[in-house]
Amino acid sequence: MQIRLLIPDDAEEWIRLRLEALEGDPTAFGASLEEYRSLSIEEVKKRLWSSEDAFVVGAFEEQRLIGMAGFYREKGLKSRHKGRIWGVYVTPRARGAGVGQGMMRMLLDRVSAIPEVEQVLLSVTGTQATAIRLYQSLGFKSFGREPGALKIGDRYIDEEHLILRK
Repeated sequence: MQIRLLIPDDAEEWIRLRLEALEGDPTAFGASLEEYRSLSIEEVKKRLWSSEDAFVVGAFEEQRLIGMAGFYREKGLKSRHKGRIWGVYVTPRARGAGVGQGMMRMLLDRVSAIPEVEQVLLSVTGTQATAIRLYQSLGFKSFGREPGALKIGDRYIDEEHLILRK
């Protein structure tokens, strides 16, 4: 397995895995399958352009993307001390093998090199107990739960909000 930053040339693999995630586990993400199906490859390439303030980490098995985790830094003058993790996903057949932990460690190592980022935030749906345990094992602490954060059909899903202070 190889874990590395994604680049624009990874766009087709990223959109394939993102659609798999949204289709296979719609209660785990705030984004919807319908929103992502309409993205062009050019738009995805723009999203995968890495900078110090925004990047996506991916785990590959041979040439196939099996996991991903994104990061972006807040842009506002009063909120630039915060960064957010988004879109964390590991394909079901690769779960339990340390893929998520490996990606998160690489992501957090890169974030730790940004001196102005003092805290990293993420939200995870209450349906994702394994993910919550992973984040807690990396030092994240819960600071609240938002009831009914997502609505899928007639079902409401809570979100747990976590923080890691540097």
